[in-house]
Amino acid sequence: MSSPSVPRDPSAYLNKRLAENGINEKEKEALNELLNYYEKRLWHQLTVSLLEYVKAPYFTDKINLYNEFIADFETKMNPLFLVDILTPIWGSMSEKDKVLESILKIGEKVKNHQEALCLTKVLAGTLYLEHFDNPTETKKIIEDVNDIMDNVKGVGKVHSRFYFLASDFYKRQGDHEKYYRNALMYLGCTDIGELDAATQKVQAVHLSLAAILGEGIYNFGELLAHPILKSLNKSDEEWLIEFLFAFNSGNVLKYKELKPKWSSVPDLNANESVMFEKLCVLAVMEMAFQRPSQERILTFEDISKVTTLPIEQVEILVMKTLAKGLVAGHIDQVDQTVSLTWVQPRVLDLEQLKIINKKIDIWTESISSLENIVENNAGEILTL
Repeated sequence: MSSPSVPRDPSAYLNKRLAENGINEKEKEALNELLNYYEKRLWHQLTVSLLEYVKAPYFTDKINLYNEFIADFETKMNPLFLVDILTPIWGSMSEKDKVLESILKIGEKVKNHQEALCLTKVLAGTLYLEHFDNPTETKKIIEDVNDIMDNVKGVGKVHSRFYFLASDFYKRQGDHEKYYRNALMYLGCTDIGELDAATQKVQAVHLSLAAILGEGIYNFGELLAHPILKSLNKSDEEWLIEFLFAFNSGNVLKYKELKPKWSSVPDLNANESVMFEKLCVLAVMEMAFQRPSQERILTFEDISKVTTLPIEQVEILVMKTLAKGLVAGHIDQVDQTVSLTWVQPRVLDLEQLKIINKKIDIWTESISSLENIVENNAGEILTL
């Protein structure tokens, strides 16, 4: 998509389109509106009208629209809107090498506008990933855009498209942890109401599997609280919700109860030992979380009962949990106990919030008791 060498006459182009036989009435109305705004030099209104026009199903002459019309005044447009307008035009072109060339050229023109530049890079990255099978270039673009986006204020549609590209890339690479984090970011800046039911369900399944298999993911609360999981209700994959809750609370019994379900999923079945170790780590975290801060001394025997691990394997489990930075404390090998002083903060599910509520009630009662002691003994203290 390149500009013609002959001088442009945007008004003549629109009038020519209007004179064509069989033109759709809605398109004729839209073209007249574009012509009116162009001749009056109402660039903002023209931009808004173009944003709607290029997405309309009756719009057909997409490539010429840019070459003979938009290119004449593209420097007067908001750079981000320009890229937005060109996106469906690029999408209609079958020669993807020419699309990439055009995207890169526009990227040069809008390079002083961070969001517009990022969007052109994301569109180029999508082409590299989906059409040119070039993961190396895609990864480079993701890293470049991530650095630029750190300086962009607020969250908008460019963020959504970027995180979708990044999550798609890491999913194809089999990097469960990075896919999970980027997919959650994508959902965080996307109205899931705009996604159809099938797409929501696919996202929910992929996120659930990534949460379970992701090496550094020990916080399931954010996903469990996300409405995307509702798409699994009354489906064959509804058990995944139970499975996530089992991991979040380190529930080994529920994990074993659901084995007929998860063992039918190749990725989960192939990683059974990895999953179980992760579940046991989460069980230790949950045991520490449920206890008052002054009573976080766990015996090897207690941990063995909860995890179903032999006692001789408990120390190794605790050492791994400490090494991951998920808890802090020390092991007493003689007494076979673990004293935990800190548990990594997590997004809590409803049951865990109930535990916090009970802890607050106990703390409130202890404060009240202390207050009564002070009141009852205040006279003696003052006398002294």
